[in-house]
Amino acid sequence: MPMTQILMTKIPTTQMRIKKILKAASLFVASVGSLSLLALPTAQAQGYPTKPVKFVTPFSAGSGPDVALRTLADKMSKDLGQPVVIENKPGGNGFIALQAVKNAPADGYTVAQMDDGHISLIPLLYKNVPYNMSKDFEPVGTMFKTYFFVTTATTSPWKNMSDLIAAAKAKPGEMNYGSWSIGSPGHIGGEILEEAAGLKMVHVPFKETPMVYQSVANGDVQWAFGTAGSSGPMYRAKKVKYLAIAAPKRNALFPDVPTVAEAGGPANFELGAWVGLAVPKGTPADIIARLNTSIAKALSEADLKEKFAGFGFETFTSKTQDIPKLIEIDEKRFSQVIKRAKISIE
Repeated sequence: MPMTQILMTKIPTTQMRIKKILKAASLFVASVGSLSLLALPTAQAQGYPTKPVKFVTPFSAGSGPDVALRTLADKMSKDLGQPVVIENKPGGNGFIALQAVKNAPADGYTVAQMDDGHISLIPLLYKNVPYNMSKDFEPVGTMFKTYFFVTTATTSPWKNMSDLIAAAKAKPGEMNYGSWSIGSPGHIGGEILEEAAGLKMVHVPFKETPMVYQSVANGDVQWAFGTAGSSGPMYRAKKVKYLAIAAPKRNALFPDVPTVAEAGGPANFELGAWVGLAVPKGTPADIIARLNTSIAKALSEADLKEKFAGFGFETFTSKTQDIPKLIEIDEKRFSQVIKRAKISIE
């Protein structure tokens, strides 16, 4: 074969080999790039946090949940190696604070404090809520739980739940009880007690929580549910007394106060609340896990438990994956009461 023909035959073959090599190289580079992108969230999580973390709370400064959050934040800042700062955004049924966190970047640097009312109760009561818990937030962990006392004036003739229930049954529709708003846990609790004990009472809503217990002390309303934090000042001033606690067992700070069942009320009657933390939807799972671990570590420390107990709070630790079940239980319980009582707020 002439040399010219041999050269012409080898050139296309060589070009094809070069094309194959280049194609393979391109695929390799693309694969490496894809793997790098997949590894990015994990790399970010391993370096987290590199700047201050902000906790946004719907509770006012100086309130029980706010002080508890600051205590937790102080512990977590030491564990995370970065400052954990608190931003109070009270008002609007929690809408202001939760909307701010909802709109924040999903990077773990903005965290919302919220209670089970914000999570499960308010969305059932209001027709227009500016957030959706399942679509806008990821649960991080729980902080504490607390239970409500049946609070009445010190001068009240009732000594226990049997007395209160007997008085309510003697005059159906005349006994009244107060709460801090329509649809509040205090209101829902009254509805649950009515159903459990077969009572008919009148709910009196107030605009501010302190007004409820001032009115109870004055006899303007006959009783109300209250936590150790909310009704505690009037209790310590001996203006109100506790007939019972709506909990499965007595509170260590109030050992002489019986449970509702022990005081002659319905068996297994409970009315409590829990508070937890959440981040914007889309926050990397590794960052959520890091926060959950830090929360659990802080809650296990004895001095923090002691500070929480001073507000009547019991430290409450949950794994992130267990929180949706808590929410499901609350939603079922609240929805049944709201439907029966026909409670609705525009």
